[in-house]
Amino acid sequence: MTGLDDPHYARFAWRRFRRILAATTAAGVVAAGVAIVLVGRAYGPLGWVAVLALFGGVVGSVAMAGALMGLAFMSSGTGHDEAVDAFTPDRDGR
Repeated sequence: MTGLDDPHYARFAWRRFRRILAATTAAGVVAAGVAIVLVGRAYGPLGWVAVLALFGGVVGSVAMAGALMGLAFMSSGTGHDEAVDAFTPDRDGR
């Protein structure tokens, strides 16, 4: 068994993915807090809708980037990228 077929390695890979996602989400929360303070200073007091929109936009964007990066790392680290090469025809068209 290789990659995610091995239960021990799959557990390790998903744990690493969750750590990456948690770290990027935490970074997004910090970045959203900084953005809310800076936008509040630039434009004056913000309404609760603007604060929620800004918070959701920043955290959502950073968390999505972390999720996609984590999945790319998992795909590469578990051998799934190499497995796809086995099904890709040669450049000669064979």
